[in-house]
Amino acid sequence: MRHRTLPKRGSLLYWKRDARALTEVVQLRALAHLGLHSSAGCAGNRMLAAMACALTPPDRRTIIDDSPEAISAFLRPRPVRELPGVGAKTAATLAEYGLHTVGDVADVPQLTLQRLLGARAGRALHEHAHGRDTQIVDPTPTPASISTEHRFARDELDPAAHRRALLALAEDLGTQLRAADQIATGVTCTIHYADHSATRRSRTLPEATQHTVLLARTAYAIYASLGLQRARVRSIALRADALRPDDRATRQLTLDAGDDKPLAIETVADRARARYGRQMLYPAALATNSRTEMPSTGDRPVVEQTRPEGAPWMTRSHGEAGPPPRGE
Repeated sequence: MRHRTLPKRGSLLYWKRDARALTEVVQLRALAHLGLHSSAGCAGNRMLAAMACALTPPDRRTIIDDSPEAISAFLRPRPVRELPGVGAKTAATLAEYGLHTVGDVADVPQLTLQRLLGARAGRALHEHAHGRDTQIVDPTPTPASISTEHRFARDELDPAAHRRALLALAEDLGTQLRAADQIATGVTCTIHYADHSATRRSRTLPEATQHTVLLARTAYAIYASLGLQRARVRSIALRADALRPDDRATRQLTLDAGDDKPLAIETVADRARARYGRQMLYPAALATNSRTEMPSTGDRPVVEQTRPEGAPWMTRSHGEAGPPPRGE
């Protein structure tokens, strides 16, 4: 668990403590009341606090004084990949020009970065490399969302296991959306790694939906875009963004009848779960005839087995493959 603290003036106004003292209180209460070991970062802006927190082991805190010297000492040795907004592609582009650390980027003129990355990205990277947070605080409430997370029992290297977890998460989100009569207009996938770093990617859906198969396809596409190679993944979270009532849903008509089959099975599965429990039916890719089970997601076991893409059959929770119960 991580905590990102407010700047000093905000914490004094609301809690009568500076940011350093506030981090200690939060960590102590998290441990005392919830038994959670947390790390904390404290700095003059949210970007620096988040970076400091990501580098801090549990039960520790990292404090960056609000002075140009302290900020420069913290930032300059860091790999450029740790700056917000710098992904694998941007880092590779910068590396081609010998820019490997934040200090390397900070020494480059802003116009040069804009020629390399584009006007907006180059300007933002220049500001971030000097410790200036360009994110604007929006006081309007964010649209409603729901999320679910799968935490592996051990750091997982197998991409097939990652995809099974994504499918289980999409199935859980779809079930929750349909039960709440909501549709999602976007999906966000967050992957946490063994070194306490994380990658977050969002994608807008072609059309707002509550269907598991469409949510899973988007989750797979986000995962594929990350290009993970032997990444040690600790947990994966999936979030359905910008929810709205399902009576506002629209759907593009198609001449392919096969697209309707998973949606029809989904309706049957929802009725069976409502009658017999959510663990009764789940996608066959999450079932196995062996007795080796992976950690559960929600109240369904996530267990070893793959199936052909788009196979429409389901399975009972004890692992015996077959069609849904008769009469449903």
